Order: sequence, then structure tokens, then C-alpha cells
Amino acid sequence: MYRLTLIAASVMASPALAADGPFVSLSNTNFIVLLSFLLFIGVLVKFKVPSILTGLLDKRADEITTTLNDARSLREEAQTLLASYERKQREVQEQADRIIAQAKVDAELAAAQANEDLKLSVERRVLAAQDQIASAEASAVKEIKNQAITVAMAVATDVLAKQMTAASGNKLIDDSIKEIDAKLH
Repeated sequence: MYRLTLIAASVMASPALAADGPFVSLSNTNFIVLLSFLLFIGVLVKFKVPSILTGLLDKRADEITTTLNDARSLREEAQTLLASYERKQREVQEQADRIIAQAKVDAELAAAQANEDLKLSVERRVLAAQDQIASAEASAVKEIKNQAITVAMAVATDVLAKQMTAASGNKLIDDSIKEIDAKLH
């Protein structure tokens, strides 16, 4: 350390040699500045300021290293959490896709069932309408037959009334009584 100080002093003193007059003199300000500087360096070395500064710098370096290690571990933890959340997001997306696909299948099945139910309902209504039409048709035919019978009876009554005499009427009554008597006994 002593040699280093001597070398530094000689290098620093070289510009001072260019000054006027003797260098080693108390009237030379460059010499006074050199002596003050060397004294200052000596005091710093005496009180071990370089080792204190080195210790402080080492302590600061250790703190920075610890901070960097903490930051690195936090970064790794954050990356792990990010990967976990991305995996969960993919799982949730896959589940949502499955739910949507199942909903589409269910909707198609429900639509097909509704279509089938609608067809059955239409068929039942058509059959019911056909039954009503057939019933109305049968009722109309029956009513027409009854009307025809009523008209035929009225016409036959009129015709018989015009052609029949009292003797032939009595004969028909007697024949009808005999026929009924024969069928009942």
C-alpha cells in the first residue's frame, strides 16, 4: 500500500514540477496541496476507512444479491401461478366447450322430440277431425233417411188414403191382426 501511495504521489506531483521556484517549499502551493492530500490519504488509511467502505460495499452487495434472489424466487412463483391459472383457464374453457356441445345435442334432441310430438298431435287432430266428419256425415245420412222415410210414409199414407175404401181398409186391418196374432203365438 505504501508503494502505491508513493507512485500515486509522484505521478500527481509531476505537473507541480513545472511551477516556478523550488518544489519543496512551503511557499509553493502545489507542494502544500500535495502534502495535504497525502496527509488526508494517510488519515483515511490510519482509520481504516477503505476497509469500512469495502465492508459497506460488500454489505450493500449482499443486500442486492438477497434482493435479486428474492425477486428471482418471486418471479418463479409468479410463473408457477401463471402456469396454474393458464391451465385452469384451459380446463374451464374445455368444460365450457363440453357444456355448449352437450347443450346443442340436448337442444337438437328436444327439437326432434317436439317435432315428433307436433306430428303426433297433428295426426290426432286429423283423426279427430275425420271422425267428426264421418260422424256428421253419418248423422246427415241418417237424418236424410229419416226424412225420406217420413216423406215416403206421408206419400204412402196419401196414396193409400186416396186408393183405399172402407172395405179394403177393414180387410187390411183384419189381415194385420191375424199376422200379428200368428207371430206372437
